[in-house]
Amino acid sequence: MEDDLSPCIQVTIVFTDGCEHTPPTRALVEQVAAELSLSIRLKMVRVTTPDEAQRYRMHGSPTVLVGGQDIDPAMWSRTDYGFT
Repeated sequence: MEDDLSPCIQVTIVFTDGCEHTPPTRALVEQVAAELSLSIRLKMVRVTTPDEAQRYRMHGSPTVLVGGQDIDPAMWSRTDYGFT
């Protein structure tokens, strides 16, 4: 049972079909959360259009967002969204 005092962190993995890096990225996110005893709510979002890539602020596949923000600080000010 989840401790009511521990916050649940929203983690979103945005990916495209066939991205070979998505499964190991998901495994790594889950491993890090477990090692740090973090309660996460993991959402997997498959992107199929440029509009979706922009909506999810995707810079490449996969993109990991924590609390809606890219985990890579270098991406915070970029607006060239797309999926590659």
